[in-house]
Amino acid sequence: MSENIHKSHNVSRLMYHFVFPTKYRRVVVDNEVEEVIKEICIEISKRYELYFLEIGTDKDHVHFLIQSVPSYSPMQIVKIVKSITAREIFARCPEVKKKLWGGNFWSSGYYVATVSEHGNEDVIANYVKNQGNEYKKLFRNTGLDGQMSLFDYM
Repeated sequence: MSENIHKSHNVSRLMYHFVFPTKYRRVVVDNEVEEVIKEICIEISKRYELYFLEIGTDKDHVHFLIQSVPSYSPMQIVKIVKSITAREIFARCPEVKKKLWGGNFWSSGYYVATVSEHGNEDVIANYVKNQGNEYKKLFRNTGLDGQMSLFDYM
């Protein structure tokens, strides 16, 4: 669940829903890649002020519900998440690179929407769940204190 992020001169609750399709919409997100994505996102949140509230997959794209601070634009978040996850997936799962003909893991496009604190995160989570045919929730964050170990794993 998201909480206000308190900084020295501001308090914020900025949440974004991102969807990143794989290159060529190839079905490359299997159980091994899902586990790698989850581990990488845990590490990203330790180094950046990005808090992954939920991550879900649907074989050829990945949904992220991310909370961040005002100093990160949505484009910066996209660059951070896409570049680090792609590099690590290729390093840890070399067979994926072969399936993508040695190219990029993510397509150049993406979807982003803001999530209102006055709306309901569960509504967005339900929307994400109902978008694809084989949506699989990897985890959902139940608290925001910078520690990803508090995730409620399935």
